[in-house]
Amino acid sequence: MSELLKDKIAKLNADALALQAKSSAELEVLRQKYLSKKGEVSLLFDEFKTFPKEEKAQWGAPLNQLKRLFETRMQELKDQLADSPANRLNDAPDLTRTPDPIALGTRHPLSLVREQIIDIFSRIGFTVADGPEVEDDKHVFGMLNFAPEHPARDMQDTFFVEKENGIQKPTDILLRTHTSSVQTRVMTAWSKALNNDPENAPHSLRVLCPGRVFRNEAISARAHCFFHQVEGLYIDKNVSFADLRQALLYFAKEMFGPETQIRLRPSYFPFTEPSAEMDISCDLCGGKGCAFCKGTGWVEILGCGMVDPNVLESCGIDSNVYTGYAFGLGVERIANLKYRVKDLRLFSENDVRFLEQFQSC
Repeated sequence: MSELLKDKIAKLNADALALQAKSSAELEVLRQKYLSKKGEVSLLFDEFKTFPKEEKAQWGAPLNQLKRLFETRMQELKDQLADSPANRLNDAPDLTRTPDPIALGTRHPLSLVREQIIDIFSRIGFTVADGPEVEDDKHVFGMLNFAPEHPARDMQDTFFVEKENGIQKPTDILLRTHTSSVQTRVMTAWSKALNNDPENAPHSLRVLCPGRVFRNEAISARAHCFFHQVEGLYIDKNVSFADLRQALLYFAKEMFGPETQIRLRPSYFPFTEPSAEMDISCDLCGGKGCAFCKGTGWVEILGCGMVDPNVLESCGIDSNVYTGYAFGLGVERIANLKYRVKDLRLFSENDVRFLEQFQSC
């Protein structure tokens, strides 16, 4: 048995020294032949396990040396193939590609405007809050002082979620029509913090709520079934309408230029009282009147007002102690004013010719 094993080891040593491979495929064939589970070296080790104990001590070292020799030779061949001219050619540039550089992508105009709005308000203490797009009637309408018969609840304005995976769902599940639903969630969480740990809870609430909203409207150049909003909320003791006006004047000057003026017109929203629409002076005509501002010298950009006491109370905040203001603006509206985009559909059609216009922004 010893002589037979000696001859096998000698033959395999010679095979190892003579190993050659011209490709990775050939190298894999050699590995399978000698080092795989059924390979010749592995079978020799299986045979070694049946030897008497006294012979194992004699042949253990030569067998291990044989295995290491095969592993070393395989690695040498692998390194040679990696350095071969054929492989170096695979790493070379693809000469069939166009010589023109690949164009870099650009930021979407709505992303640019959204981040600019957030940046401006963050300088005066606002932080970003987020919430779900699929909401319930309570947070979208009920806690915001909407009457049960308010037309905004109608199917013509709101997308209600009726079924999910074939299962009937309550009709109060809907796609949010404004990001004010985030404000109700934030106010509720803040009021709980005030009640549970008044010493460590923030003494005021100042948040921005950016996000996508949905309304059941016909898609046209001036309207879409989804768009983007940024809403702001500030609640503290002794907050006044003057604080609201000053914050919005600051925003208008930072967004549209230091010469921008604002005016506030009385309006109505269920969740604010008093309420107002805010206009900015037309930067095309300097307030003199033109086609863009329809001859008025002013352009509407947002709605705002003091948070209605009913809204504060519905969120668990004592309206006798705290007051606050809220405002909301459409990102598409601001983008239209900045970039003079006349068709809202361009923002969601992913037309590369349109997006390329914002490469330098």
